[in-house]
Amino acid sequence: MKLFNKQYIAALVIVALFGTSCDDFLDENSVSHQTSDNYYVTEQGFEDLVRSNYTKLREIHKERDLVFMGTDLFTSLAWDEATVGNQGNVLNVYDTRFTPNVGAGTSLWDLLYKQISRTNTTISRAEGVVGMDESLKAVRVGEAKFLRAMAYFYAVQQWGDIPMPLEEVTTASREVTRVPAAQVYDQIIEDLEEAEGVLPTKGNTEYGRATKGAARFLLARVHLTRGWNYNNSLGGTAEDFNKAVEYADLIIQDYPLAASYSDLFPERSENPLEETYPAQDDQNDEIVFAVQFSDNLLTNGSDLDEPHQYQIGNDYHSIFGGDAEKIPGSLGRTTHYNRNGGRNTYIVTPATYRLFDPSLDTRYHHNFLEVMYAMTDVTDFVPNLDDPDTKIDIAQGDTVLYFPPWNDPASDSEKGMDVGGNKHYAVLNLDEIGVKDLTPYHIKDMTPLMWKFWEPGLPYDEALGTFDLALYRSAEAYLIAAEAILKGAANGNLGGAEVYYNTVVDRALGANAGADPMRAEDPANLASLDAVSYRANGNLDIDMILDERARELMGEYTRWYDLKRTEKLIERTTEMNPWTAALGQMKTTHYLRPIPQKEIDRSLPTISQNDGY
Repeated sequence: MKLFNKQYIAALVIVALFGTSCDDFLDENSVSHQTSDNYYVTEQGFEDLVRSNYTKLREIHKERDLVFMGTDLFTSLAWDEATVGNQGNVLNVYDTRFTPNVGAGTSLWDLLYKQISRTNTTISRAEGVVGMDESLKAVRVGEAKFLRAMAYFYAVQQWGDIPMPLEEVTTASREVTRVPAAQVYDQIIEDLEEAEGVLPTKGNTEYGRATKGAARFLLARVHLTRGWNYNNSLGGTAEDFNKAVEYADLIIQDYPLAASYSDLFPERSENPLEETYPAQDDQNDEIVFAVQFSDNLLTNGSDLDEPHQYQIGNDYHSIFGGDAEKIPGSLGRTTHYNRNGGRNTYIVTPATYRLFDPSLDTRYHHNFLEVMYAMTDVTDFVPNLDDPDTKIDIAQGDTVLYFPPWNDPASDSEKGMDVGGNKHYAVLNLDEIGVKDLTPYHIKDMTPLMWKFWEPGLPYDEALGTFDLALYRSAEAYLIAAEAILKGAANGNLGGAEVYYNTVVDRALGANAGADPMRAEDPANLASLDAVSYRANGNLDIDMILDERARELMGEYTRWYDLKRTEKLIERTTEMNPWTAALGQMKTTHYLRPIPQKEIDRSLPTISQNDGY
């Protein structure tokens, strides 16, 4: 059963008292005497307040520009030499436009502090609740503390020293104080340890609520991050890495890996014409905690007070490029390839495909759509605009676009008729995606669709995806343990760092477990076919772990945080993100985001800005 929906928020709104100045209505009739003060003290009212803490997760995880953009994995379109003179997306270029007025920063800040406000209200109001079992009340407070810790963890990584209110705000005030990041980490860990002590284990509460496992997973992430101790500002020590392994082992023990990577995501057919629309199950023993979405389209949105872009279901199926509406034989705006997310589209960098072994790693086939098909017949199609007299017919179901794997690129003769080849369909190598329009097939919007989260059969309207978005799963716990041991922690229950790392690799290899999967030796050099194994064999380093996190967790709301934690943001983004490589002006300043100008303007006395902004 889904835990929450936007109707819970409406239930918490104070019912207004209506009256007019007309003589006939001078006698006011109170429609309701219900207020927050007399509702939250009841068990039902407090339960509704706790539920409201979960709804913000949908919106927070849709505000992902600062997590995906400006990294090595995702970028924006049109970075070729014909368009490189343009300014490009500021979040990938990191130029002087990256200011305290960047909308993505303001939006994420506001959402996180709205979440913090709700959780603070829950924690502060708990003592006044009457008629509720005390042990149950403690569990609900534990849920709020877990959710508060999650919000603060996102915020402190993005902005460093931040305001840290811990009580419900009941009066207006412009006073804001930034707290040192190390103190924020102490509070996060305190909240999570208290939550771990009272939260139930999985299966002993409603599905979707925070559990002991969720608190332990976040503790593993937090200790791993604090252990790196960015800029000596987090209060981290070597013991943090040992704690990260300890908590990761607890997750691995209780949350077994799914048999197949694809079991964790929606099932679908690569050819929409062969789609069987299977029943979708978004619960899996590997998943520790997820953002929930509803099968009821009326309750699949977000809070009613949020902007329109948040008031939809899970849209992760439509934000990763590959605009199928433009291919020959497309039916336009249909459900066949889901809708294109437009402004929210994140394009996979060409170098990212080269991190996978296309033949051995099952994640490559699941994550990327390599073939696109005509959804209807097309007659007298002109593939080459320079040869208008040569026309072809395209039948429904014919291949119209093919993206060869990086290690087997097509030669000129193996390409489509649109560029002088012999194929009746277009063939685009990685060095041809994301570039200027060339032919009716070669359009810059056509990239291999990153369809990891693709859901079949969704209506082409605002009632978008219903599949839950996994935030924490045990595959990442293996990689957390590997990274922590690499940084000096003692071996875990399974052994050394390479044991944990190779377990995730082998799951991805399926029947080929134990083989040597090969990635490009130089992912950024699209002309090179030189390859190297990514199985760990006495050579594990942090770049291999970041590569594996890219293969396993791409699109799962982790990437900027991974690069920030390991201080690899500048190196890897400059190397692999085409916009950053061409025009980028990244510097150490960008390891912290600017405090939103709106927050500075409304504070009195004015709070300080991060250095360099």
